[in-house]
Amino acid sequence: MKLKLLSYFFFLLGAADLFYKLFFGAIFESDSDFYYTYIRPFVTFTPFVFFAIGGIFLKEFRVRNTVEIYGTSKSKYYTPQFIVFTFTLLVFAYFIFNAQTNMDTRGIEFGFHFLRQESSFDVNFSLIEYDGSHSYARVYLVGLINTLLVAVTGIILCTVIGVIVGVARLSPNYLIRKTAAGYIEFFRNIPLIVQIFFWYFAALRTMPLPEKTDPIFGVIFLSLKGLYIPGLIWQNLNVFIYSLIIAITAIVLIKNYSNKLRDNEGKQLPVLYISIGLILILPALTFAIGGVSAEVEIPVLKQLAKTSFIFEGGTRVPPEFMALVLALSLYTATFVAECVRAGIEGISKGQKEAAASIGLNRKQVLNLIIMPQALRIIIPPTTNQYLNLTKNSSLAALIAYPDLVLVFAGTALMQTGRAIEIIMIVMFTYLTISLTISLFMNWYNKRIAIKEK
Repeated sequence: MKLKLLSYFFFLLGAADLFYKLFFGAIFESDSDFYYTYIRPFVTFTPFVFFAIGGIFLKEFRVRNTVEIYGTSKSKYYTPQFIVFTFTLLVFAYFIFNAQTNMDTRGIEFGFHFLRQESSFDVNFSLIEYDGSHSYARVYLVGLINTLLVAVTGIILCTVIGVIVGVARLSPNYLIRKTAAGYIEFFRNIPLIVQIFFWYFAALRTMPLPEKTDPIFGVIFLSLKGLYIPGLIWQNLNVFIYSLIIAITAIVLIKNYSNKLRDNEGKQLPVLYISIGLILILPALTFAIGGVSAEVEIPVLKQLAKTSFIFEGGTRVPPEFMALVLALSLYTATFVAECVRAGIEGISKGQKEAAASIGLNRKQVLNLIIMPQALRIIIPPTTNQYLNLTKNSSLAALIAYPDLVLVFAGTALMQTGRAIEIIMIVMFTYLTISLTISLFMNWYNKRIAIKEK
């Protein structure tokens, strides 16, 4: 237990050290040449050293039983690891020292203090307030949010499409089955970059100019400059969000209490109706007594010059975002569909026949018998597809969508020249996002697993 606590302590220390260095710089600075030549390069990487030490302690906490169970002596167990760790440390130290020497020769300093400097460039799409007067740290945040927006939207769409197409692949209807197979073979065998270019240049860039756009349902406009839809102007939006958080928390607690009540006393609460009531009543109360209000704002065409028009008001979805999400979703959905098909076919035919023998129709058999078991087969390979979609979102730079790669690893890097620092931050960011998705999917996979008694 002490090793586990030590590991968490070093993880926390590394995270605090990394946060402080990113936003405030080094804790201690010296003017001596010895410090800048030999000490400062290693001090910069102390967060990763703390993470490594924490990982070692956590590993030792988990493998202690291995030494005891298999009878391996501690010297035989630790000696190879110590040799490998020492060799890795020496190689790492050599490259750090070599990089520092070359940077000193060229007069380049290493550090993250540039994140506090003014960026002096604008971004054409941002979910948060940003302009050229903000810092490079703000640029990083804008790019990160835009990347997460594409990843989350793409994952949701590819899951929905993949499940529908995967189930359709097993349909007894010949036309539905062959159409689903044709979709998979078509989109899976065309390179992703070609699909991105198709949706952006061949589809969306051929849309009419704003002044020549015909409205859809009278309030939606799809033009060369993007999709304009009605938006909401909120008052006291934070109160509305808090009510949603409280409602969701209450639903989770009621669900857990209902499960315990069912297991212990055999009673069943109407969780569905209670959940619907909470998710509707609590937000509605914020409009009645919480001072929350929302007005619908419809896009209106405005003339800027003799030949220049633009829509004002409402919500704008840029064409770069639509092209990227469409390409990523349709491409990744083909692999998700095959994962779904493989999971369903992995369930034995006898269970399907037994379910049909007690009077369940095809829909009930799929929802109640097949899918709960097939998820154990579907989730692990689907996790890989989610990770691929997230990493493939970096292709957004090809069509000028302002994601993390374009605005931070592109424009910010060109302006500052901080290649090592910026590329390191971008790599660590994508690593963190991928590990977070993997951890969540592994947790969900364990949660739905059938537990044997």
